[in-house]
Amino acid sequence: MKVLHRLAAAAVLLLAPSVAEAHLVNTRLGDFYGGALHPLTAFEEVLPWLALAALAAFQGAARARWLVVVFPLSLFAGCALSQLLPAPSFVPAIAVALIAITGLAVAAAVSLPLPVLLGLAAVMGFVHGLQNGQAMTATTDQLLFIFGVTAIGYGVMTIATGAAIAFLRGVGSWRRGQERVKR
Repeated sequence: MKVLHRLAAAAVLLLAPSVAEAHLVNTRLGDFYGGALHPLTAFEEVLPWLALAALAAFQGAARARWLVVVFPLSLFAGCALSQLLPAPSFVPAIAVALIAITGLAVAAAVSLPLPVLLGLAAVMGFVHGLQNGQAMTATTDQLLFIFGVTAIGYGVMTIATGAAIAFLRGVGSWRRGQERVKR
């Protein structure tokens, strides 16, 4: 009889309806992921980041490491200030100009002084932070969203810069195959 009572109690507990948090929007953690995914939803957002990582790789690993610090902090500053001040109307034009400048520098494999590289990273991070920060709505947890944008900026910049440095060093057997094709 005790076994039957225990089975009945277990069935009631297992079959009783309860709250399921299937989407993180209800837990407010969704705003972190919203911030992290927002820059990745448009190619024009990620393309300059990848170009900046490639440009940093051309400068060497020691200089490129600074980018991993400067870029996310600039994203953070831009996102935070976007909540305090309205973005000037010329910010999209600056973003387009940064794409062109960075792309041309990568194509020419330009060697930049460290302050110039870090200045470019700071301006690009700040501008993209402003643009991403403007995507927040009144119901968005601003701090979580800003940390999400900052985290993805750090992640993308770290992985892309590391991959570009590895490529330039010839790490991996696929690079040797490419060189054989050239011959």
